[in-house]
Amino acid sequence: MKQKNDSSEFDLSKNAKLLSPRPAELVTLPTTMDCHDHSYTQVVIGLKGHAEFEVGGLGNLVGPGQGCVVTSGSDHAFGGVVGQSDILVLNMPQPRDDDPLLLQKLNDLAQSDTYFQLDTQIQRLIQMLVAEMQSHPDDLLLSRACNDTVIALLQRHISSFETYRKESRFDLDMIDRYIDQHLGRKITVAQLAGSVFLGESQFHMLFKEQMGITPHQYVLGKRVDMAKSLIERGNLTIGQIAELSGFSSQSAFTHAFARLQGMSPTMYKKHISVK
Repeated sequence: MKQKNDSSEFDLSKNAKLLSPRPAELVTLPTTMDCHDHSYTQVVIGLKGHAEFEVGGLGNLVGPGQGCVVTSGSDHAFGGVVGQSDILVLNMPQPRDDDPLLLQKLNDLAQSDTYFQLDTQIQRLIQMLVAEMQSHPDDLLLSRACNDTVIALLQRHISSFETYRKESRFDLDMIDRYIDQHLGRKITVAQLAGSVFLGESQFHMLFKEQMGITPHQYVLGKRVDMAKSLIERGNLTIGQIAELSGFSSQSAFTHAFARLQGMSPTMYKKHISVK
């Protein structure tokens, strides 16, 4: 995950692949569901707004003072759902000779309390640490100290709260709703997988089995269908239609439309006008 600054959001999928993430980071979650896994354990603590998480089939809303443990290698989905969703992420190192049981303790915690509620005392401490991190975002020593302090106190200052299970399944209605809501922008397979709480590879396999085409082909067909509807209205240029349908350029739109419809958007427009 990537360190927060004042003007940008974060590509969590990309930054989850970093070999040496910062020990503690402030992150603003995307407003769309994403899904990935990584080779290190994380502790996530809500700071602002609410985020939806799904870890190992267990889903919950994580708000201020709440959190979850994501063990290494676990597929997990996440996204902000209420306003701006800010979280504190503690990225755990590999076990050290002086504390070989550290990750085992966290794994045991995750098995019993995947989602947890912090008491008032540790919440106040975290607020102070976060304020320091916001004032000094490049201070690696402070990031490490925040991680060590919170982890040292975590097991003594938490209680569990009820979790709910979301079935990992191929839900075409939910997928269609996600596509329809985001058709005007780039849509990745990871985002589609996250919308139905599936890992990216599993989602791709199930989609191809159920639909006979890839997720990319399905989204492309949806874009062309939307473009046809916009052309039929008759009040937009081809460039405007390409943009509203989520194509990266007018030439990409023209190529895709012609391949799927057998005629260019301009020809289709003329064909509609003579009916």
